[in-house]
Amino acid sequence: MPLPDNPRAFLTDLFDAAVKAADPIHCLPPFLPSPPKGRTIVIGAGKAGGAMAKAVEDNCQGTIEGLVVTRYEHGVDCRNIEVIEAAHPVPDQQGLEAARRIRGMVEGLSADDLVLCLISGGGSALLTMPGIGNGASGEVTLTLDDKQAINKELLSCGAPIDEMNIVRKHLSAIKGGRLALAAHPAKVITLAISDVPGDDPTVIASGPTVADATTIADAWKVFDKYDIAVPDQIRAFLETPEAESAKAEDPKLTHTEFHMIARPQASLEAAAEICRAQGIESIILGDAIEGEAREVAAAQAALALEHHKAGRPVALISGGETTVTVRGNGRGGRNAEFLIAMAIALHGKQGIHAIACDTDGIDGSEDNAGAYLGPDSIEIAKKAGVEAKSLLENNDGYSFFEATDGLIKTGPTLTNVNDFRAILVMP
Repeated sequence: MPLPDNPRAFLTDLFDAAVKAADPIHCLPPFLPSPPKGRTIVIGAGKAGGAMAKAVEDNCQGTIEGLVVTRYEHGVDCRNIEVIEAAHPVPDQQGLEAARRIRGMVEGLSADDLVLCLISGGGSALLTMPGIGNGASGEVTLTLDDKQAINKELLSCGAPIDEMNIVRKHLSAIKGGRLALAAHPAKVITLAISDVPGDDPTVIASGPTVADATTIADAWKVFDKYDIAVPDQIRAFLETPEAESAKAEDPKLTHTEFHMIARPQASLEAAAEICRAQGIESIILGDAIEGEAREVAAAQAALALEHHKAGRPVALISGGETTVTVRGNGRGGRNAEFLIAMAIALHGKQGIHAIACDTDGIDGSEDNAGAYLGPDSIEIAKKAGVEAKSLLENNDGYSFFEATDGLIKTGPTLTNVNDFRAILVMP
């Protein structure tokens, strides 16, 4: 079977297949519960929140009401579920108000009622409700400013998502299982789309409806690891008992269920199936790859060169969430950083093409999902007066791929199963 004559289009098809596999329209309906005796309250947070709410409305039996919060420009029109847009990755006032209203909706329910919680990636920043504790010298109240400052520190230091969410859970009045506690005695069913390595329910959106095994001490370890200066108000709150997250032995968590409706691995397998149909061997390197984007790029470039030397076509597919330690002031997310580092490592090797995109359609805070890298990208950039190494040092992958016409722009996909990377080796 002939190899693809348009590698960029082929790689884009792989990405599209990965996104489609996690579309709530397809993956959510089989998990919908039967109507309860009482009310059904639908709540949720995440980049897929609007699309998940629409899938519930279109397929759910019985009367429903509720509220979900999603990222700006990710909203979907619903009839009975209100969809509010807020900021991500740094929370804003809209997210704060949405979180307060969501918590208020689940309070005072009965054992006959059902809370259907729709959770997806991005929900931790979108569902922000600063904690309130009782310290030795009185009440300690965190503010939105406190949460924003810590979020910015965590984002810039290169902490992986699980460590970021350890801190978030211990500064919140709604994360770390506290939302489920507030809903007691109503039954709580959570439907989640995983965007985290390992599909850990406690990490997705900081686990607002599940028991949390991490502790305040773990949050301090994150601060110490990245040498983050902890403001006095946050320090004081972490000394209160209210800073501790919900634990598995809490009887109020007895009537909760959690269902993972979409996983990164399933999306990688959907892309691999397209490769097999084309007669190209596909190797899934893993759905939970973490580490510095430029270091992961160097490792995968070396692997691609090995396969190129072996002389057989192959697609190396992977997912996960790399990190970027910000050193410069350039533009671009972790996928652009990954690809520009790979471009440098490959030295323009002919026959190797790559794509790296965030399945939510937004790479970091830019307007692109990711980018495409071809064997001639370095040369195209040079002709445009752009030098890859200097841009990488400035964390400016966006400008590199803007110069090579390599940016991939999809707009919000309304789902999120983390990053998608594919390297096509055609010796």
